[in-house]
Amino acid sequence: MIETVRNDVSKYLEYYRAVYSKYLSVDIPEFKLKYKLRELKPVVKVIDEIKAVSLSELKSIVSECRKCGLYTTRKNIVFGSGSAKEKLVIIGEAPGADEDESGEPFVGRAGQLLTKMLSAIGIERENVFICNVLKCRPPNNRDPLPDEIAKCSGYLDKQLELLKPKYILALGRIAALRLLNKDSTMKELREDIHNYKGIPVVVTYHPSALLRNPNWKYPAWDDLKKLKELLDKANE
Repeated sequence: MIETVRNDVSKYLEYYRAVYSKYLSVDIPEFKLKYKLRELKPVVKVIDEIKAVSLSELKSIVSECRKCGLYTTRKNIVFGSGSAKEKLVIIGEAPGADEDESGEPFVGRAGQLLTKMLSAIGIERENVFICNVLKCRPPNNRDPLPDEIAKCSGYLDKQLELLKPKYILALGRIAALRLLNKDSTMKELREDIHNYKGIPVVVTYHPSALLRNPNWKYPAWDDLKKLKELLDKANE
């Protein structure tokens, strides 16, 4: 029983090491418990058969979702919006307060910066589809929990299946790791063009991170130019 608890806690710690820092060092000491604990279930990816055949049908399914506790604190689901005209899907981490209020993705300061970033490479925001890994806002804008990501994963996969993008732009490490399942730093993730089910994936910093760290805008610009080259080749 104790070993089961230790294994489950270790899985959570491995996730946070992967997402937040390769240098996070937290060890679980050997211990004995005087009291009987309720056995914890390990976190696994939730795989549901989602039968939606259109984005509108999928959005209706998401609006009724009760898979995790976030439905009790959200004001609105944030399904995503835009079009697939450029065959580009942009994926962030999770909705924030402004997005939760409006039901639309990237409408706050980070969203305004994203619009400017796209405009800088000649892309109109309304011509791409923008969404997040999570469809509900975590309370106080905290980081998504592993089980929340697992339970929401099917919706993102189905969105991409229906949209059939030619390219994906992943904003931030959480979005990148959800798509790629790689234990890598942002620097390492940004160095390559990756692959999600045959779709090229470019990784760059989340706009919120750029607002906190303005010096990162220069490497982010390099990432956008990489994306621009891919889009230009596709249009030749």
